[in-house]
Amino acid sequence: MVLNSRANAILLHADDNIVIALQDLQQGDSAAPADVSLKEPVLRGHKIARHAISKGAFVIRYSQIIGQATTDIDAGAHVHSHNLGMGEHTQDYCHAEASVDLAPVSEPRTFQGFVRPSGKVGTRNYIGILTSVNCSGSVARFIAEAAEKSGFLENYPNIDGIVPIVHGTGCGMSGKDEGYETLFRTLSGYGQHPNFGAILLIGLGCEVMQVTDLVGRDALRPGANFRYMTIQQSGGTRKTVEVGLKELHELANSANRAERSPAPVSEITVGMQCGGSDGYSGITANPALGIASDLLVRHGGTTILSETSEIYGAEHLLTRRAVSVDVGEKLIERVRWWEAYTARNGGEMDNNPSPGNKRGGLTTILEKSLGAAAKGGSAPLTEVYKFGEMIDKKGFVFMDSPGFDPCSVTGQVASGANLIVFTTGRGSVSGYQPTPCIKLATNSEMYGRMSEDMDINCGAVVTDGVSLEDKGMEIFDAIVRVASGEKTKSEELGFGGVEFVPWQIGAVM
Repeated sequence: MVLNSRANAILLHADDNIVIALQDLQQGDSAAPADVSLKEPVLRGHKIARHAISKGAFVIRYSQIIGQATTDIDAGAHVHSHNLGMGEHTQDYCHAEASVDLAPVSEPRTFQGFVRPSGKVGTRNYIGILTSVNCSGSVARFIAEAAEKSGFLENYPNIDGIVPIVHGTGCGMSGKDEGYETLFRTLSGYGQHPNFGAILLIGLGCEVMQVTDLVGRDALRPGANFRYMTIQQSGGTRKTVEVGLKELHELANSANRAERSPAPVSEITVGMQCGGSDGYSGITANPALGIASDLLVRHGGTTILSETSEIYGAEHLLTRRAVSVDVGEKLIERVRWWEAYTARNGGEMDNNPSPGNKRGGLTTILEKSLGAAAKGGSAPLTEVYKFGEMIDKKGFVFMDSPGFDPCSVTGQVASGANLIVFTTGRGSVSGYQPTPCIKLATNSEMYGRMSEDMDINCGAVVTDGVSLEDKGMEIFDAIVRVASGEKTKSEELGFGGVEFVPWQIGAVM
């Protein structure tokens, strides 16, 4: 795909029967390279028919089906929700038929990270106050606020901050079903995360998600960097805060000994996300991130694609790249689980795109998914994991999650992501302590409006003729710098306090 910044529309593939507007167009304008006169105004990022499309015929983008025409569509007409629907969704998965290894780099790079006793490497050095249940969330915040007011961190220059990890579950749930195991994996993953130099775990005492189970089934970390307590056993709120502050000082003395040192880039694990997507996402930021993903994989690192409900319609492109039939079938098992999950809860897989996505030019989940999958580059699909499951293989992997961004990122961090890269077209604002988040803008107009929140403008691929390869290298360089300590825009703004969102599955009782 080559973009010409002088054109007012782009043809993404020779087989496509639509083009994408690169600027707001008026009725009567000629849409180059389609060479058709517009029947009506079309906003940038939206689709224009190259030629007449009959009712029931497939609409093609990226050389892939994105839906069916629900009425006859004239050449030069706007193609969107009023004349394009989901249609039948069937795929030939061809498991592992197109898996090709990427050549390793000749000169591996390093970054400045925190090497942990486990052998994992952190990109940040926080102290976490982890909660087993919503009932201990306020006390966790009280401890963090008291520490901040006291100037606690002034004596610990190597600690990046104190992060209370609070949530809205942990009780009122079954203690033995899929929902319980998902939450257990999530909390355990945060407890062992390399971006935490130390952890204080706080429970209420009578909840379903017992602190003793979290501690006993799989020790979260070495004793010098871990403490736990319950509010009921400690004597209530005030006494728990007092004891918690004392424990923080002991934990900080240990965590502050950590210093950045050179580590191979292969120890970086990037969670890749997109939110507030638009018609440019699959043209600029997502494929540029895909190039950066391939570069990290070539360095021996790991990238995580997620949001199962938002690769629906593109899963066949991933199964072809699976390293084995078993890995491909794992992905399809998750897709089938999602079909059953949405059906039994009165939903459907095409509940996406959101209203904001549609205003940005996306119409069906098939179209959105094809653009979203571009974040995964071209590397082989090494493994498929459940939500929050610890990632134990290098390379490009997939982790099952909802398309709800904070929840999906929570799972990626629990699985071991020590850095997040997030593409957005409409302008998502968020951050994910303890893991830094690099924001990529898909279009230059939004970047200009929200530059205080966006780290990199991928819209330059369209407006300035920057190649996807150059933008991918820019993203990769930013990953290495941020992993070494450079702050992102979301970190500078202080995001991360409300974005821990475990996936709640099952009945609330």
